[in-house]
Amino acid sequence: MHGGNWWRYVSFDDSNKQRPTVDRQLLRRVFRYARPYLPAILIVLGAITLTSLLGLIPPLIYRALIDDVLPNGDLARLNLLAIGLFAVPLLSGLFGVVQRRYGARAGEGIIYDLRNQMFDHLGRMSMRFFTNTKSGEIVSRFNNDVVGAQNAITGTIPDILTNVITLVSTLIVMLSIEWRLALLSVAVLPLFLLPARRVGLVLRKIRRQALDYNADMSSQITETLTVNGALLMKTFSRLPDEERRFRDISAKVRDIGVRR
Repeated sequence: MHGGNWWRYVSFDDSNKQRPTVDRQLLRRVFRYARPYLPAILIVLGAITLTSLLGLIPPLIYRALIDDVLPNGDLARLNLLAIGLFAVPLLSGLFGVVQRRYGARAGEGIIYDLRNQMFDHLGRMSMRFFTNTKSGEIVSRFNNDVVGAQNAITGTIPDILTNVITLVSTLIVMLSIEWRLALLSVAVLPLFLLPARRVGLVLRKIRRQALDYNADMSSQITETLTVNGALLMKTFSRLPDEERRFRDISAKVRDIGVRR
């Protein structure tokens, strides 16, 4: 079992709105989850680096074609550059397959450990916890939060690493080709970062609302579409009220999904 006090970061208490800070202690806990899958993670990092570097080769080939090969009629280099243009996408596709394969292996393994620890942790909770917590919210943690973590591990984090490596390597190539245009591109970069940060904050709030609405919908389904829930609903003729309430919650889920 990994993770220590991970569960204070996965709280069911909506009154605690303070987000955990990313400190050294949290990073150590995250590393405990990732450590058993370190070989696969290193392979993913290597594949990401190679794929990003391969993406920089075509511009260099085009520069060589335009500046040297075509004006000089160098057929030998022309053949080599043509082979390079053919080989780059093949190698990029191969490294992409490796990245997805080992990224999925590491991500699914981490989520497997997290899901098992979550089940074990909830099984040891007191009856007061289950009395005060909506059953649908617990189900939502498995169906939404864990899947969200899985998407982050297998999708978002590799994308961030790819973008960072691509940015750094692209800047190096741009500086080698034309340093003045490269500096101009870097100068205007903050104009894009500030709006992106604001949009990210808004999207984070929307995702949190989406999780809450999905928890409410799961809670109503669990409460009304079980044997006891259906019996109570039919006994007290509450079907129209429950249908109206479900449509309201479902509409919120739909609307928040459009905003995402």
